[in-house]
Amino acid sequence: MRRVLLAATSLLSLAMSGHAALAADDTAPEAPYVDDRSSAEAVIRSLYSAINRNEFARAWGYYGDTKPAKDFDSFVKGYDGTNKVEVATGAISDEGAAGSIFYNVPVAIRATDKSGGEKVFAGCYTLRQVNAQIQAAPPFDPIHIEKGALKPSTADFEEAVPPSCGDGPPPPKKDTALEQAKKAFLATYGDQCDKELLANEPETFSIKYKDKDAQPADPDKETRLFHFSCSAAAYNENSVYYMSDDVSGVRQLQFTEPEMDIRYVNNDSEGKVESMHIVGFRTTGWATNSNYDKDAHTITTFDKWRGVGDASSSGTYLFRNGDFSLVQYDVDASYDGEENPQTVVDYNTAP
Repeated sequence: MRRVLLAATSLLSLAMSGHAALAADDTAPEAPYVDDRSSAEAVIRSLYSAINRNEFARAWGYYGDTKPAKDFDSFVKGYDGTNKVEVATGAISDEGAAGSIFYNVPVAIRATDKSGGEKVFAGCYTLRQVNAQIQAAPPFDPIHIEKGALKPSTADFEEAVPPSCGDGPPPPKKDTALEQAKKAFLATYGDQCDKELLANEPETFSIKYKDKDAQPADPDKETRLFHFSCSAAAYNENSVYYMSDDVSGVRQLQFTEPEMDIRYVNNDSEGKVESMHIVGFRTTGWATNSNYDKDAHTITTFDKWRGVGDASSSGTYLFRNGDFSLVQYDVDASYDGEENPQTVVDYNTAP
């Protein structure tokens, strides 16, 4: 997973060493102290922590026998001019050789100089881990940087990290529609949903179909469906759905529901239902106790009006021609201890 570290740093001259190293000026907030040799990515974070804090001897120590500059003084002097930096790492690959493991770490850096100018650099670090079990005498050789080479990049910082370094496989292609749906969901419902449910990945479905006007030889169209669980109470769980296609992009699914005028004998809601009438329709973004049937291409909802479920409302929404539409709605308005819903909307059968 790509990680982003924010820190104030200075940029080492590329012409001198072939890679960028960065440090903070005296006016920037002190960066956290990180000294972690447990992984290749951790060593890179530790390197920039040292540079950010102007602890150049510590930064110099993360390199092995091959240093990033001809001497330590040149290394320190190479940090003039840069005010802050953002660092991103990509998919790390590794390979074993003669008692060692070599790690290839894709890296991108966005450096801001003291005048506010920004530059993006990208490239690879190679790190080496010598097998600890074969190191019988001190000094111990921990994971260290063998070499690093970053070059100027014209890509945006978010896209500048190389897909791979060395012989490592590139990471999986980013699911843009899913990421957009996640972003929209968190922006709209992030402060309304249960925190533990927010941390869950959504269910994803692919719906392939032919448009109603399509010819037999026309290719299938595809709509993506994303199901986000939001909140869970005593007997109802509320969800939100997003859809994505090539025409409309990512959008939230809205569910049509009838507005009901329900009358009870003697105005006693615990008694017998006298009449039920539809007085209009409305839409909602919430789906209660919902389920998507990928074979029938339907989303069903079931809203319990109380825990035993003897009073409720439920809807069935069928996917056709690129969208979901209401085809059936049932209401059980009697609190009589039994489940006896009545269908108030039925578009499953001909009139």
